Amino acid sequence: MSPPVPMLGDLALEHVTWAETRLMQRLAAVPVVGLAGDAQQNLGRASHEVALAGVLVGPDSAEKLGELQKKAAAGEELDFTADITTALELAKVVVVEAAFTAEAGRPDRYGFRLTLRESPPLPPPAEASPFGGLDGVDLGFDPDALGDVMGDVLDKAGELQAAVEAAVDAVQQISALAGLADLALGNPLTPMQDAAGSLSSVADLSAGEALGRALGG
Repeated sequence: MSPPVPMLGDLALEHVTWAETRLMQRLAAVPVVGLAGDAQQNLGRASHEVALAGVLVGPDSAEKLGELQKKAAAGEELDFTADITTALELAKVVVVEAAFTAEAGRPDRYGFRLTLRESPPLPPPAEASPFGGLDGVDLGFDPDALGDVMGDVLDKAGELQAAVEAAVDAVQQISALAGLADLALGNPLTPMQDAAGSLSSVADLSAGEALGRALGG
């Protein structure tokens, strides 16, 4: 019984003459005091690689050559099946490198060499949650209770900020009117300027500082 034909996408590679799988572990050498040599920390394996060599023969070999070259040039993920990868659970690959040959005097025959690399599916995107998703950690209080409290604090901060901005506008308007006053006749706006001075001290506060004073901080 002949082995199954390797398939790259929808293209059957009927005459593969040589195949090789490559596996590399990602290891970090970690020096340890008192240890001769380094401890090896396993960071997980790298993607599987498969190297293939074979020929395309027959009256449709030129057409198959064109299909194979297009797949290699596109750089897209392709389904791949072959006996040599049975134990690897390898489903999707990309063509990393491809080479093709033709020989004079041998029509309808083309050689190829391919390097395929595993392209595993990406994990689901991380979801942000309060306190970095520390589920099950006893924080000593109910974090959900902060929702209403922080909402009220932010509302008060917004109201206080609006009041500060209104005070700044009032100070600017009073200063503009004072500039128009006849200094020889006395300045009738002096009481208003005194009041504006007290408003200026409030206006110089940031919303955070004013809020702190309002809360007794």
